[in-house]
Amino acid sequence: MKYIFTSIVICLISVISYGQDWTQKLNQPIELGQVHWLRDYKEALQQSQAKDLPVFMFFQEVPGCHTCSTFGNKVMSHPLIVEAIETHFIPLIIYNNKGGDDGDILKKYNEPAWNNPVVRIINSKGKDIVNRHAGAYDPSAIINTIQNALLASNQITPNYINLLQKELTNSTEEAVLSMYCFWTGEKEIGSMPGVQSTQAGYMNGTEVVKVHYDPSQITYAELISESSQKRCADKVYTDNKLEKIIAEEKDIPSKKTNSYRIDRQDKYYLSQTDYQSIPMLKIQATKANALIAQRQSPNDLLSPRQISILELVVTKKIKKENRAKGDFLIEWNKISK
Repeated sequence: MKYIFTSIVICLISVISYGQDWTQKLNQPIELGQVHWLRDYKEALQQSQAKDLPVFMFFQEVPGCHTCSTFGNKVMSHPLIVEAIETHFIPLIIYNNKGGDDGDILKKYNEPAWNNPVVRIINSKGKDIVNRHAGAYDPSAIINTIQNALLASNQITPNYINLLQKELTNSTEEAVLSMYCFWTGEKEIGSMPGVQSTQAGYMNGTEVVKVHYDPSQITYAELISESSQKRCADKVYTDNKLEKIIAEEKDIPSKKTNSYRIDRQDKYYLSQTDYQSIPMLKIQATKANALIAQRQSPNDLLSPRQISILELVVTKKIKKENRAKGDFLIEWNKISK
Protein backbone atom coordinates (compact mmCIF):
# COMPACT_ATOMS: atom_id res chain seq x y z
CA MET A 1 0.00 0.00 0.00
CA LYS A 2 3.05 2.30 0.07
CA TYR A 3 2.47 3.21 -3.61
CA ILE A 4 -0.32 5.60 -2.68
CA PHE A 5 1.84 7.43 -0.17
CA THR A 6 4.89 7.67 -2.42
CA SER A 7 2.90 9.20 -5.26
CA ILE A 8 1.94 12.25 -3.23
CA VAL A 9 5.07 13.03 -1.23
CA ILE A 10 6.40 15.43 -3.87
CA CYS A 11 3.38 17.73 -3.63
CA LEU A 12 3.14 17.83 0.16
CA ILE A 13 5.66 20.58 0.79
CA SER A 14 3.48 23.07 -1.09
CA VAL A 15 0.46 21.97 0.95
CA ILE A 16 1.94 22.13 4.42
CA SER A 17 2.05 25.91 4.84
CA TYR A 18 -0.69 28.53 4.72
CA GLY A 19 1.38 31.44 5.95
CA GLN A 20 0.80 30.33 9.54
CA ASP A 21 1.98 27.28 11.42
CA TRP A 22 -1.30 25.46 12.01
CA THR A 23 0.42 22.87 14.22
CA GLN A 24 1.03 25.52 16.88
CA LYS A 25 -1.85 26.37 19.20
CA LEU A 26 -2.60 30.08 19.38
CA ASN A 27 -2.26 31.88 22.68
CA GLN A 28 -5.31 34.10 22.33
CA PRO A 29 -8.61 34.59 24.21
CA ILE A 30 -10.72 31.43 24.36
CA GLU A 31 -13.59 33.26 22.66
CA LEU A 32 -11.54 33.55 19.46
CA GLY A 33 -10.82 29.83 19.14
CA GLN A 34 -7.82 28.84 17.02
CA VAL A 35 -8.44 30.94 13.90
CA HIS A 36 -5.80 33.47 12.83
CA TRP A 37 -7.99 36.59 12.73
CA LEU A 38 -7.35 39.98 11.16
CA ARG A 39 -8.38 42.96 13.27
CA ASP A 40 -8.61 45.62 10.56
CA TYR A 41 -11.80 45.85 8.48
CA LYS A 42 -10.23 47.78 5.60
CA GLU A 43 -7.30 45.37 5.39
CA ALA A 44 -9.74 42.44 5.27
CA LEU A 45 -11.60 44.01 2.33
CA GLN A 46 -8.32 44.67 0.53
CA GLN A 47 -7.25 41.05 0.98
CA SER A 48 -10.69 39.92 -0.14
CA GLN A 49 -10.24 41.89 -3.36
CA ALA A 50 -6.69 40.71 -3.94
CA LYS A 51 -7.33 37.00 -3.20
CA ASP A 52 -10.88 36.87 -4.55
CA LEU A 53 -12.13 35.38 -1.28
CA PRO A 54 -15.06 36.51 0.87
CA VAL A 55 -14.53 37.87 4.37
CA PHE A 56 -15.59 35.72 7.30
CA MET A 57 -16.55 38.49 9.74
CA PHE A 58 -16.98 37.23 13.30
CA PHE A 59 -18.67 39.49 15.85
CA GLN A 60 -17.72 38.24 19.31
CA GLU A 61 -17.76 39.39 22.93
CA VAL A 62 -14.21 39.24 24.38
CA PRO A 63 -14.01 38.48 27.23
CA GLY A 64 -17.44 36.99 26.90
CA CYS A 65 -20.26 35.03 28.42
CA HIS A 66 -20.49 31.24 28.65
CA THR A 67 -22.05 31.01 25.17
CA CYS A 68 -19.23 33.09 23.70
CA SER A 69 -16.43 31.11 25.32
CA THR A 70 -18.04 27.77 24.46
CA PHE A 71 -18.52 28.81 20.84
CA GLY A 72 -14.87 29.83 20.63
CA ASN A 73 -13.61 26.71 22.37
CA LYS A 74 -15.81 24.13 20.63
CA VAL A 75 -16.68 25.56 17.22
CA MET A 76 -13.96 28.04 16.32
CA SER A 77 -11.33 25.60 17.57
CA HIS A 78 -12.45 22.55 15.58
CA PRO A 79 -9.44 21.85 13.30
CA LEU A 80 -11.45 21.31 10.12
CA ILE A 81 -13.63 24.37 10.71
CA VAL A 82 -10.51 26.44 11.40
CA GLU A 83 -8.93 25.15 8.18
CA ALA A 84 -12.06 25.90 6.16
CA ILE A 85 -12.22 29.48 7.46
CA GLU A 86 -8.50 30.18 6.96
CA THR A 87 -8.39 28.58 3.51
CA HIS A 88 -11.58 29.78 1.85
CA PHE A 89 -12.15 33.13 3.56
CA ILE A 90 -10.41 36.19 4.92
CA PRO A 91 -10.99 35.84 8.70
CA LEU A 92 -11.88 39.09 10.51
CA ILE A 93 -12.78 39.47 14.18
CA ILE A 94 -14.84 42.39 15.45
CA TYR A 95 -15.19 42.78 19.22
CA ASN A 96 -18.79 43.65 20.02
CA ASN A 97 -17.93 45.02 23.47
CA LYS A 98 -15.32 47.56 22.39
CA GLY A 99 -15.49 51.10 21.06
CA GLY A 100 -13.32 52.73 18.43
CA ASP A 101 -13.00 50.95 15.08
CA ASP A 102 -14.93 47.93 16.38
CA GLY A 103 -17.77 50.18 17.46
CA ASP A 104 -17.84 51.82 14.03
CA ILE A 105 -18.23 48.44 12.32
CA LEU A 106 -21.00 47.47 14.74
CA LYS A 107 -22.88 50.62 13.73
CA LYS A 108 -22.19 50.06 10.02
CA TYR A 109 -23.81 46.62 10.14
CA ASN A 110 -26.38 47.48 12.81
CA GLU A 111 -25.01 44.78 15.09
CA PRO A 112 -25.87 44.95 18.81
CA ALA A 113 -23.12 45.46 21.37
CA TRP A 114 -22.51 42.90 24.14
CA ASN A 115 -24.16 40.23 22.03
CA ASN A 116 -23.78 36.49 21.52
CA PRO A 117 -21.61 35.36 18.56
CA VAL A 118 -22.67 36.48 15.09
CA VAL A 119 -21.10 35.65 11.73
CA ARG A 120 -21.53 37.66 8.57
CA ILE A 121 -19.84 36.64 5.34
CA ILE A 122 -19.27 39.57 3.02
CA ASN A 123 -17.65 40.30 -0.33
CA SER A 124 -14.84 42.77 -1.01
CA LYS A 125 -17.41 45.60 -1.13
CA GLY A 126 -18.68 44.78 2.35
CA LYS A 127 -21.99 43.29 1.20
CA ASP A 128 -23.47 40.12 2.71
CA ILE A 129 -23.34 37.13 0.36
CA VAL A 130 -25.37 34.80 2.63
CA ASN A 131 -27.81 35.27 5.47
CA ARG A 132 -26.47 36.57 8.77
CA HIS A 133 -25.59 33.68 11.08
CA ALA A 134 -26.91 34.15 14.62
CA GLY A 135 -28.60 32.13 17.35
CA ALA A 136 -27.12 28.78 16.27
CA TYR A 137 -24.01 27.80 18.16
CA ASP A 138 -23.31 24.20 17.21
CA PRO A 139 -20.61 23.15 14.71
CA SER A 140 -23.07 21.80 12.13
CA ALA A 141 -24.83 25.18 11.94
CA ILE A 142 -21.65 27.11 11.16
CA ILE A 143 -20.60 24.46 8.64
CA ASN A 144 -23.93 24.93 6.89
CA THR A 145 -23.25 28.66 6.66
CA ILE A 146 -19.76 27.93 5.31
CA GLN A 147 -21.20 25.59 2.68
CA ASN A 148 -23.72 28.23 1.58
CA ALA A 149 -21.00 30.88 1.42
CA LEU A 150 -18.72 28.67 -0.68
CA LEU A 151 -21.58 28.15 -3.11
CA ALA A 152 -22.37 31.87 -3.18
CA SER A 153 -18.72 32.73 -3.88
CA ASN A 154 -18.42 30.13 -6.66
CA GLN A 155 -16.04 27.91 -4.69
CA ILE A 156 -16.17 24.11 -4.70
CA THR A 157 -16.96 22.71 -1.27
CA PRO A 158 -14.19 20.25 -0.31
CA ASN A 159 -15.27 16.73 0.61
CA TYR A 160 -13.83 17.02 4.10
CA ILE A 161 -16.33 19.78 4.91
CA ASN A 162 -19.24 17.75 3.57
CA LEU A 163 -18.10 14.65 5.47
CA LEU A 164 -17.79 16.62 8.69
CA GLN A 165 -21.32 17.89 8.21
CA LYS A 166 -22.56 14.35 7.66
CA GLU A 167 -20.83 13.07 10.76
CA LEU A 168 -22.23 15.86 12.91
CA THR A 169 -25.80 15.95 11.64
CA ASN A 170 -26.86 12.57 10.33
CA SER A 171 -28.89 10.39 12.67
CA THR A 172 -27.50 6.87 12.30
CA GLU A 173 -28.76 3.40 13.06
CA GLU A 174 -26.69 0.31 13.83
CA ALA A 175 -26.51 -3.08 12.15
CA VAL A 176 -24.29 -6.05 12.95
CA LEU A 177 -23.50 -8.35 10.02
CA SER A 178 -21.56 -11.61 10.09
CA MET A 179 -19.34 -12.79 7.22
CA TYR A 180 -16.37 -15.00 6.38
CA CYS A 181 -13.86 -12.13 6.72
CA PHE A 182 -14.55 -8.85 8.51
CA TRP A 183 -11.72 -7.09 6.67
CA THR A 184 -13.52 -7.83 3.41
CA GLY A 185 -16.72 -6.73 5.10
CA GLU A 186 -15.26 -3.35 6.03
CA LYS A 187 -13.96 -2.92 2.48
CA GLU A 188 -17.25 -3.76 0.78
CA ILE A 189 -19.73 -2.29 3.25
CA GLY A 190 -17.64 0.80 3.97
CA SER A 191 -17.83 1.84 0.33
CA MET A 192 -21.64 1.87 0.25
CA PRO A 193 -23.39 5.27 0.06
CA GLY A 194 -25.13 6.02 3.34
CA VAL A 195 -22.72 3.98 5.47
CA GLN A 196 -21.19 6.32 8.02
CA SER A 197 -18.80 3.97 9.81
CA THR A 198 -17.74 0.36 10.10
CA GLN A 199 -15.91 -1.56 12.80
CA ALA A 200 -14.47 -5.07 12.64
CA GLY A 201 -15.07 -7.28 15.64
CA TYR A 202 -16.42 -10.51 17.06
CA MET A 203 -19.87 -11.54 18.28
CA ASN A 204 -20.65 -15.00 19.56
CA GLY A 205 -17.25 -16.16 18.30
CA THR A 206 -17.89 -15.11 14.69
CA GLU A 207 -16.37 -12.30 12.66
CA VAL A 208 -18.77 -9.38 12.29
CA VAL A 209 -18.81 -5.79 11.10
CA LYS A 210 -20.69 -3.26 13.18
CA VAL A 211 -22.19 -0.73 10.79
CA HIS A 212 -23.59 2.73 11.45
CA TYR A 213 -25.66 3.96 8.55
CA ASP A 214 -27.92 6.85 7.62
CA PRO A 215 -31.44 5.39 7.10
CA SER A 216 -32.39 8.37 4.93
CA GLN A 217 -29.75 7.26 2.40
CA ILE A 218 -29.82 3.47 2.75
CA THR A 219 -32.46 1.37 4.49
CA TYR A 220 -31.78 -1.67 6.64
CA ALA A 221 -33.25 -3.87 3.91
CA GLU A 222 -31.01 -2.29 1.27
CA LEU A 223 -27.96 -2.54 3.52
CA ILE A 224 -28.26 -6.25 4.27
CA SER A 225 -29.38 -7.09 0.72
CA GLU A 226 -26.40 -5.36 -0.90
CA SER A 227 -24.06 -6.79 1.74
CA SER A 228 -25.42 -10.29 1.10
CA GLN A 229 -24.75 -9.91 -2.62
CA LYS A 230 -21.15 -9.13 -1.72
CA ARG A 231 -20.99 -12.19 0.59
CA CYS A 232 -20.85 -9.89 3.61
CA ALA A 233 -24.10 -10.84 5.34
CA ASP A 234 -24.11 -14.57 6.02
CA LYS A 235 -26.29 -13.71 8.99
CA VAL A 236 -27.33 -10.68 10.99
CA TYR A 237 -27.37 -10.05 14.71
CA THR A 238 -30.39 -8.11 15.92
CA ASP A 239 -32.97 -7.96 18.70
CA ASN A 240 -35.33 -5.87 16.60
CA LYS A 241 -38.42 -7.80 15.47
CA LEU A 242 -38.87 -5.81 12.26
CA GLU A 243 -35.21 -6.32 11.31
CA LYS A 244 -35.60 -10.07 11.92
CA ILE A 245 -38.59 -10.14 9.56
CA ILE A 246 -36.69 -8.15 6.91
CA ALA A 247 -33.75 -10.55 7.14
CA GLU A 248 -36.01 -13.61 6.88
CA GLU A 249 -37.68 -12.20 3.80
CA LYS A 250 -34.24 -12.03 2.19
CA ASP A 251 -33.30 -15.54 3.37
CA ILE A 252 -30.62 -14.18 5.68
CA PRO A 253 -30.45 -15.95 9.08
CA SER A 254 -30.74 -13.75 12.16
CA LYS A 255 -29.52 -14.26 15.70
CA LYS A 256 -29.88 -12.36 18.94
CA THR A 257 -27.07 -9.99 19.76
CA ASN A 258 -24.37 -11.23 22.08
CA SER A 259 -21.22 -9.87 23.72
CA TYR A 260 -19.12 -7.91 21.27
CA ARG A 261 -15.42 -7.08 21.14
CA ILE A 262 -13.56 -5.02 18.59
CA ASP A 263 -10.74 -6.58 16.59
CA ARG A 264 -7.30 -5.10 17.26
CA GLN A 265 -6.78 -4.66 13.50
CA ASP A 266 -9.99 -2.82 12.77
CA LYS A 267 -9.54 -0.73 9.57
CA TYR A 268 -6.94 -3.26 8.46
CA TYR A 269 -6.17 -1.84 5.01
CA LEU A 270 -5.81 1.70 6.32
CA SER A 271 -3.51 0.48 9.10
CA GLN A 272 -1.09 -0.95 6.51
CA THR A 273 -0.30 2.52 5.12
CA ASP A 274 1.14 5.78 6.41
CA TYR A 275 -2.36 7.23 6.23
CA GLN A 276 -2.93 5.60 9.60
CA SER A 277 -0.93 8.46 11.12
CA ILE A 278 -3.58 11.02 10.16
CA PRO A 279 -6.33 11.88 12.67
CA MET A 280 -9.59 11.19 10.85
CA LEU A 281 -13.31 11.53 11.35
CA LYS A 282 -14.99 8.13 11.67
CA ILE A 283 -16.58 8.52 8.26
CA GLN A 284 -13.22 9.49 6.72
CA ALA A 285 -11.47 6.46 8.23
CA THR A 286 -14.23 4.12 7.02
CA LYS A 287 -14.23 5.45 3.46
CA ALA A 288 -10.42 5.72 3.33
CA ASN A 289 -10.05 2.11 4.43
CA ALA A 290 -12.44 0.99 1.68
CA LEU A 291 -10.64 3.02 -0.99
CA ILE A 292 -7.19 1.80 0.00
CA ALA A 293 -8.47 -1.79 -0.08
CA GLN A 294 -9.51 -1.10 -3.69
CA ARG A 295 -6.02 0.34 -4.40
CA GLN A 296 -7.37 3.89 -4.71
CA SER A 297 -6.08 7.05 -3.06
CA PRO A 298 -8.15 8.46 -0.15
CA ASN A 299 -6.77 11.98 -0.61
CA ASP A 300 -10.05 13.40 -1.87
CA LEU A 301 -11.63 12.60 1.52
CA LEU A 302 -9.05 14.54 3.49
CA SER A 303 -8.23 18.18 4.04
CA PRO A 304 -4.88 19.54 2.82
CA ARG A 305 -3.70 19.87 6.42
CA GLN A 306 -4.62 16.27 7.13
CA ILE A 307 -2.64 15.15 4.09
CA SER A 308 0.34 17.28 5.08
CA ILE A 309 0.63 15.26 8.31
CA LEU A 310 2.21 12.57 6.13
CA GLU A 311 5.08 14.96 5.44
CA LEU A 312 5.50 15.50 9.19
CA VAL A 313 5.73 11.73 9.61
CA VAL A 314 8.28 11.36 6.80
CA THR A 315 10.46 14.12 8.21
CA LYS A 316 10.05 12.57 11.67
CA LYS A 317 8.61 15.76 13.13
CA ILE A 318 5.85 13.61 14.55
CA LYS A 319 5.84 9.94 15.41
CA LYS A 320 4.29 7.38 13.07
CA GLU A 321 1.39 5.74 14.89
CA ASN A 322 -2.23 4.79 14.30
CA ARG A 323 -4.24 7.96 14.88
CA ALA A 324 -6.97 7.34 12.29
CA LYS A 325 -8.92 4.99 14.55
CA GLY A 326 -8.85 7.22 17.62
CA ASP A 327 -11.01 10.18 18.61
CA PHE A 328 -10.38 12.85 15.98
CA LEU A 329 -10.10 15.84 18.31
CA ILE A 330 -7.96 14.03 20.87
CA GLU A 331 -5.55 12.77 18.21
CA TRP A 332 -5.36 16.16 16.50
CA ASN A 333 -4.58 17.91 19.78
CA LYS A 334 -1.69 15.49 20.35
CA ILE A 335 -0.11 16.81 17.16
CA SER A 336 -0.85 20.48 17.88
CA LYS A 337 1.40 22.03 20.47
